[in-house]
Amino acid sequence: MARRTRADTAVVTGHSRAVLALIPVALLLVIGAGALMSASSVIALHENGDRMYLFNRHLMFIGIGVFALLITARVPYRLYERWAIPIFLLSLVALVTTLAIGKSIDGATRWVTIGGVSLQLSEFSKFATIVMLAAIFSRENKRFLRFRGVFIPVAFVFGSSGVLLLAQPDFGTVLIVAGAGFAVLIASKAPLRWVGAMMALGGVAGAFLAQSAPYRMQRILSFRDPLADPLGNGLQAVQSLVALGTGGLFGVGLGASRARWRFLPNAHNDFIFAIIGEEMGLVGSLAVVSLFLLFSLVGVQLALRIDDMFGRLLAIGLVAWISTQALVNIGGVAAILPISGVPLPFVSAGGSAMIANLAAVGVLINLSRTQRTES
Repeated sequence: MARRTRADTAVVTGHSRAVLALIPVALLLVIGAGALMSASSVIALHENGDRMYLFNRHLMFIGIGVFALLITARVPYRLYERWAIPIFLLSLVALVTTLAIGKSIDGATRWVTIGGVSLQLSEFSKFATIVMLAAIFSRENKRFLRFRGVFIPVAFVFGSSGVLLLAQPDFGTVLIVAGAGFAVLIASKAPLRWVGAMMALGGVAGAFLAQSAPYRMQRILSFRDPLADPLGNGLQAVQSLVALGTGGLFGVGLGASRARWRFLPNAHNDFIFAIIGEEMGLVGSLAVVSLFLLFSLVGVQLALRIDDMFGRLLAIGLVAWISTQALVNIGGVAAILPISGVPLPFVSAGGSAMIANLAAVGVLINLSRTQRTES
């Protein structure tokens, strides 16, 4: 029998972690599909005349997302490093295009209609920004003292994408990109003074942005006291808590949600976690949280075993993107954080987010093939 080499062991270990990362993703897709079938039935029947309309669209986008995963799993990740600047500039063009010809819904211009399908291009700008940051920090990893080498490029990346996202406005995506960028900064082993400076700048920028738009201040105030306006700004927060509380330990049963009957706006999108808590109870809610924790843990372990700095930072950024988005969404539903209007990865309805998230998982699978050799 041929003796297995250390390189073979590394490849096997990398693939096993990639498979392990796919398990929580697959389970989240299944749980999300079940919850969405219930959560979307009422609004789909009312607006489309078919209670399965939104569910069928959800399954279609899952299929497209899996196809995207299979493609990105085979694309050598070093191509992203080589084309980091064009990819990022293309994402800026996409954001400008959204502002120029995008469709406005509830005061936000975040969607572009192509062939009858609405796409939220900001979902793909998350990936482009992470790629660009990973390229910058990996290139300048040993030259953090150079102001021009790091600070100016990073400021341009965050500034240009941030301004265009806030113009939509899409503060939730800004938070997610900032969280992923901070994770990349930490993983790059930057000096503490850089970390402190970035945190300070982020805090000042966040405070300024929170006060610069009335709707953001309204969300913060409703987060602090949702009962002050339970039929207005606090409606979603109050109804999501009611749904979670109604579920108890084991839930009211699949398809028995009360919140889906138009009591909770966006029940099938941003607030689907509330439907899971209502129908599957605390047990179901904790299961979803545990799956995201497992995905994050496996993803970080996978990233730390990559020798190539760009690959490691890219993996950390992708894991941080999905983990931060899950945290922001669940925190908003549970009234732990202000409501930000971002979907729950792999669970919420939303074609652009589903495709982008599954494509990111495909990149992680490709990165798993570069695991460092184990002794």
